[in-house]
Amino acid sequence: MVLAVDIGNTNIVIGAFDADGIVFTERLSTAHLSTELEYTVLVQTVLELNRMQNTAFEGCILSSVVPPVTQTLRRALLRTVGLEPMVVGAGIKTGLRIQIDNPASLGSDRVADAVAAAYYYPRPVITVDMGTATTISVVDSEYIFRGGLIIPGVRVALESLSSRASQLPEISLDPPKHVIAANTVDCMKSGIIYSTASAIDGITERIEEELGQRCTVVATGGNAPKIIPFCKRKIVLDERLLLKGLMLIYRKNI
Repeated sequence: MVLAVDIGNTNIVIGAFDADGIVFTERLSTAHLSTELEYTVLVQTVLELNRMQNTAFEGCILSSVVPPVTQTLRRALLRTVGLEPMVVGAGIKTGLRIQIDNPASLGSDRVADAVAAAYYYPRPVITVDMGTATTISVVDSEYIFRGGLIIPGVRVALESLSSRASQLPEISLDPPKHVIAANTVDCMKSGIIYSTASAIDGITERIEEELGQRCTVVATGGNAPKIIPFCKRKIVLDERLLLKGLMLIYRKNI
């Protein structure tokens, strides 16, 4: 059994996998100021809720886009399961050829998404990871990571709108009944959901035009279930994509 952890700007995803695949996944809030002890308690609680023994793990892998939290959680994992985590970064084997200006600057979450998408789905493949930011990445038919786009995340856009417009409230992401909304809250919901869905449709179409090929599109991330159903093109929703990528990366490096 291997413990896998991904630290994102908003959430931390914790999961485990064995030879048969992913056993469980859980999602926690990323707390930048939490201590090693606090993260140790959280990890221990996740394991207990999933009836997992600390001694059941033979390995551990960690990816992070939040450097201040990385070492704190690394120490918490060492304290909880007694294993030094494999950290996704420079020098890790991925099976991809990363052809961007500065490969070292590529977020480990985008790497893991791309590894899983290229392995489990037909290439060329576009990944759409909808977290704090919405990151879009492209892997071509030759396993080359070509790059992608980064756009503001759904909730970042909503928070910005509410904080800068005094008469616009904070809202949930429940879909409105109609695109043409009749009240302020539904106008905001319609605007953010349909504009984001349309942006994804449009961006994927432009990527395909640039590649000259039809692509598989795979979406993941905490906000994806709220948006992807409103896209017009076929998009696969895979909420475990990132953990699948960590599983593949771990296996390539042992």
